Amino acid sequence: MTKEFNEKSRDIAGIVIVDKSTGQSSNCVLQQVKRIFCASKAGHTGSLDPLATGLLPICLGEATKISSYLLGADKRYYVTCQLGVITDSGDSDGKIIKINYNYKFNETNLLSVLTKFIGNLNQVPPMYSALKHQGQPLYRLARRGIRVRRKSRKITIYNITLLECTADMFTLDVICSKGTYIRTLIEDISNDLGCGGHVIMLRRVEINGYSAKQSLSIEQLYLIAQRYGIAGLDICLLSVEDVLPDWPKIDVSDDMVESLRFGQIVQVQHEFERANVCLFDQYKRFLGLGKMSESGFVAPKRIFSLPIG
Repeated sequence: MTKEFNEKSRDIAGIVIVDKSTGQSSNCVLQQVKRIFCASKAGHTGSLDPLATGLLPICLGEATKISSYLLGADKRYYVTCQLGVITDSGDSDGKIIKINYNYKFNETNLLSVLTKFIGNLNQVPPMYSALKHQGQPLYRLARRGIRVRRKSRKITIYNITLLECTADMFTLDVICSKGTYIRTLIEDISNDLGCGGHVIMLRRVEINGYSAKQSLSIEQLYLIAQRYGIAGLDICLLSVEDVLPDWPKIDVSDDMVESLRFGQIVQVQHEFERANVCLFDQYKRFLGLGKMSESGFVAPKRIFSLPIG
């Protein structure tokens, strides 16, 4: 173990876009990143299945205060479906419960079915998910053979593009809203085709404007820590305010900073309509988030303990 990982936890604020490898849980990745950066606290912004790979934003320190905005972001996935084989979890990590070799399938039929799944949908979350029922994660109940009723949730599939199609599998490019279970989407599509199927590959390629070029694997982070230490790791952090690029930016005086930290409303000299805003001090350091009224008053929403920047 290198000396970087023996340092005491420290206050930090930033976001790391991790390229998660297959076989790891999201929480395992979170704990590794927290340890590598010696961060006092950390949180991920939406789990990926162990099978899945791709972008997993990790918020460190004060950045955890804005993690909910990444949780609510739109996402993009590449996913491959194996047709004719149905598993209890909807992916290849589950047990095979049915095999169907007697089906007719072609690309034209698939393209026709895909159009039904673009737009606003009601989706029933799978049993193999982290959602809770009476305090118990659904996946724990599922492993014990217990099934419970789940309420459907409204999701949006903005676009589906067929990337590849063979006699028994297909690969899609899916752009969707928060709360979408790709495993369930693939099950629904394959059931509509009349053969059933399951996910054999799932990769998240975009989230909130972040893409693979901004991501780093756990192995790369360890290498940076070993070669360059904490200073090298901190260069990898993305700015907290970049999570909300479309929010108006408001500068506040030093007196206003203190008021905002005490939860008080301040009035600023900006001509904005009612909106959520990013707040900066006189040194252009990011303070947190606020809500602007039509009359120019700003109420604090998420204020950091210290200015960031």
